[in-house]
Order: sequence, then structure tokens, then C-alpha cells
Amino acid sequence: MTRGLQKCPQLVACAAHAAEDREFLCTFATMSKNILIAESGSTKTDWVLIGEKRNRRFSTQGLHPYLQGANEIIYILENELKLHPKRTKVDEIYFYGAGVNSKDSKKVILKALKSFFDTKKIYTEGDLLAAARATCQSEKGIACILGTGSNSCFYNGKRITTKLPSLGYVLGDNGSGNHIGRKLLQYYFQGIMDKELASKFEKMFDVELETILNNIYRKQFPNRYLARFAKFALENRGHFMIENIAEDCINDFFINNLLHYKQVHNVPVHFSGSVANSFKDIIQQLCFQYEIVLGKVVKRPIGELVKYHKVG
Repeated sequence: MTRGLQKCPQLVACAAHAAEDREFLCTFATMSKNILIAESGSTKTDWVLIGEKRNRRFSTQGLHPYLQGANEIIYILENELKLHPKRTKVDEIYFYGAGVNSKDSKKVILKALKSFFDTKKIYTEGDLLAAARATCQSEKGIACILGTGSNSCFYNGKRITTKLPSLGYVLGDNGSGNHIGRKLLQYYFQGIMDKELASKFEKMFDVELETILNNIYRKQFPNRYLARFAKFALENRGHFMIENIAEDCINDFFINNLLHYKQVHNVPVHFSGSVANSFKDIIQQLCFQYEIVLGKVVKRPIGELVKYHKVG
């Protein structure tokens, strides 16, 4: 009769050490995975590479599938993104962008990213989900964007369940930079702007009517062009006309967008974008006026998105 083999203490110890080594290697592999996050508005794209040792930040111009084709986006990546895919391995990419809201628009971004990066795991989502994940994290809330353009949604802590359609700079974008820009141009050319303010406006911009109409109706990116004028409003805060214009535009966003959500008085309302950050005091006043609980106000969602993906 053969006696059963007894466990060797040395073999048990070796097996335990091997298990520990495997666990360490798995942990190291997880830590060393490079995740690239991009958040693109109409004007600018913020990029962050989350790596083992430190995060690296980059920026390019805005990447918009309705305004640029895949080849043009590839050209921008090749010439503006200071991240070389052959030198730095990227394991996963999360791209959030304005206009990335349909299968066709996602295909444009996906085609460009696949051509530039040697990465299999690429996820493309709209900038609205970026704003929601950045400001709400895993909690319920309403997320709003007030930047070059504007948008809003209700987020249930996991996904967007309700949103109003974004109608762009011609039919929508209430409270945005290009909305404020349009108002300033109207005030100037219709003679409503007072002389002191008009003089400052003329020194800051080329106000030849033909030049302005050409930029709006014939050249590329009229929304970006209009939003440039919002800088004038920011630099002249305190002037009664500037305050009236900014408040009227942002109030239009509240009336035509925000107040249409049935949850608006039950959850925090968060804002992201350059206009939201610059006119935070007006947003606070309007939230108080409409009995809305104001949540976070962030200039750029990218920092909070990094936190979201690290936790997730």
C-alpha cells in the first residue's frame, strides 16, 4: 500500500511566495497601465495621461466631428499633441467631446484616434457625460455646460437619463460665450452700447461690418469667432451694460433649459465651462432667485474626470 505524499514545508513556502509575487505583478501591471483622457470643447481639448508615476497634461485645439473630418483631426493630433504614441504606450483612451452624440460623429473621432494611436480600448462619449461625471461623480444631479456653447442633462449617478437637445450656435447655446458675443455685436451695431464702452470695443476688435459678417457666414468655426467677444464682457465686468447682457444671456439658459427639468428643485445643479466659471456670481444669484441648489462650478472638467476614472 502506497503511503500518501506529505506536504513539504519548503514547497508550501515557495507556493506562498509565488502567489505573493503574482499578486504584486498584477498590482504593478494595474498601476502601470496608461489611461489617456481627453475632454474637448469647441475651442480647446484638454488631455491627461494617467500613468504609474505621475499624470501628464497636454492641450490641442477643439476637436469637433461636425466641424472637422477624421483626416483633419489626425493632422491636428500629429501637429499639436505633444504625446508620441510610438514612445509612450497608451492602454485605454476615453475621449469626451462636443458634438460626439451619434454613431456617425463617434465614428469620425474613433477613426482619427485609431489611426493615430496603437490602442485597442478606445471609448468616445459626448462632452455632456464628461460634465456629468466630473461634477456629479456617482451622485444624482443636473449637469450644465456654459462654455463656447451650452448644454444640460439629468444624471442619475450612472448615466444620463434626460437631456434637452443642443441646437448649436444658431438656434440654441443660451448663456454661452457665443451667445454673449452675439449680444455684444448687436448692442454695438444697433447703437445701444454707450460711447465709452463702444470705444473700448473698437480698440479690442476689428469692427468692420464686412469683416465680422465674413467671419460669421463664410469662414470656418463661426461659434469660436463669436465666443471671442465674450472676453470683452469678462474684462469689463462692473459696467451696467455688460452685467445686463451677461445676466440676460444666462437667465435665458435657466428659462429655456434648466427650468424644464422636473428634478431641478430636488437635486444639486452643477456647472462647468469658462463662462460658468467667469460669471459664477450671476449663476449664484439666479439659483437663489429660482430656488435651485447650486452644486459645483468648475472651469474645466478634466481634473474631476481624472478623479472619476481613478476611483472607477
